[in-house]
Amino acid sequence: MGTSGLSRLVGVGLCLALLAPTPAIAGPRPASTADSLEAYRQQRLTWVACAGVDNPRLSCAAVRVPLDYRHPGARAITVTISRLPATDPARRRGILLTTEGGPGGAGVPLPDQLSRSLDPAVLASYDLIGFDVRFVERSTPITCGQPAEEPGGYWVRIDGYQTFDRTVAEARAQAQACQRSAGWALPYATTANAARDMDLIRAVLREPRISYVGGSYAALLGVVYSTLFPGRTDRLVLDSPPSLDTVWRGFELQRTGAMEENFTAFVDWLAANDQTYHLGATAAQARATITAALARANAEPIVAGDHAWTFGELGYLFLLATLFDQLWPVVALDAAAIFAGSPPPIPLAIRPSALPGTPGVPADNHTAVNQAFRCGDHGWPRDLGVYERDLAALTSRFPVYGPANANVNPCAFWPFARDATPPLSADRAPGALVLAALHDAAVPLSNSVATRAAIRGSRLVTVDRRVHAPLFSGQTTACMSAAVTDYLVTDRLPATDLAC
Repeated sequence: MGTSGLSRLVGVGLCLALLAPTPAIAGPRPASTADSLEAYRQQRLTWVACAGVDNPRLSCAAVRVPLDYRHPGARAITVTISRLPATDPARRRGILLTTEGGPGGAGVPLPDQLSRSLDPAVLASYDLIGFDVRFVERSTPITCGQPAEEPGGYWVRIDGYQTFDRTVAEARAQAQACQRSAGWALPYATTANAARDMDLIRAVLREPRISYVGGSYAALLGVVYSTLFPGRTDRLVLDSPPSLDTVWRGFELQRTGAMEENFTAFVDWLAANDQTYHLGATAAQARATITAALARANAEPIVAGDHAWTFGELGYLFLLATLFDQLWPVVALDAAAIFAGSPPPIPLAIRPSALPGTPGVPADNHTAVNQAFRCGDHGWPRDLGVYERDLAALTSRFPVYGPANANVNPCAFWPFARDATPPLSADRAPGALVLAALHDAAVPLSNSVATRAAIRGSRLVTVDRRVHAPLFSGQTTACMSAAVTDYLVTDRLPATDLAC
């Protein structure tokens, strides 16, 4: 998630136009693996203005990285980075790397966006470096050959609104489509490889260590970097990191209860504010209103102005309310309008997209990347009975989100199944600053607690909100912001965990 404003909360394709993506190209072919990587490290970058970004200080470059780090002398791909120089060269400490979450979000625009929210002392101390993770937008983008993104850039089907057999057929077809269109890339779409790309970026920039700030999946990527390269990790700010030891299937099952809890809080709020939104005078009535609308959209999209709202789009609208309590009034206002056949008065981005001026991005790029990394990091169950049993167990306890989180998806039919992520318990990096919201449904608090424990010497700073990634969604408190600034500028972590 991003830094401020409603648009930063609701999509992964919310980035400013930058460099055109470069197709996979032939990399250098020295005699040995070590020599091959050294050739990559010694490449020289060409910095150019970042088209579409109203900040003349931001420049962009393309970094050549190996497709397969086991065979770096073979095929190469391009990872696009951006740089916003430190405002005070005399105080410059090094680089502060960042990217978007998802997986599937574009990170190249983030330095410009972070420059409006980070403390001036941080901006004076670091070059802000953003990058699009491999296969995202400007970084040799992939496609699964679909005509459009899924709502939220996330492939999911809801049991009960369609049969399990139909979901199985759709999931298998999606996996086959990804193999046809991007089979050359899928084995290398892993968080560990994205972390290796980060270290190559470090080397190309001639920096001894990386400081890093990331939210949600991007925080997980920071954890993986610190696990693989602890000696090259400097200061690490992790905003709501999923636990590396449970992603992805276990993580998605475990967060179901938190999602159900936040949805319950939302419908309670709707009932308390029925005089404003007229969606139900009691929680039961508000639930019934939403359920009826979803059933209606599942049968036939709901026409509201010039757009016909599908079941998936409407479901994602309510997911936004589940994840961000600051969006409750917006979602309620929009839902009431849609149910009445009118355009939503405050439109939210439902399907991710590259911003105008970003060339060469496939129509389903964000969804394809999200699927590729989630399926590629770990092997998923191949036995369909596992999904049927999980559906039965979770749906009985969590009737709203159990039918989605436990359901089968394309990972069950992925062309390979393997574990490609190092264990969290192996992390030996210096202490990190871990941020979290107490009632985060996207990445429940237990994940941040586990990360804090695994990276020894870390500190946890929390806010009492129903939000996701408080720093990157603009929902920090002064206390949390001060802890981030103090750590990045002085290397001082709080003496104890903080409740902000």
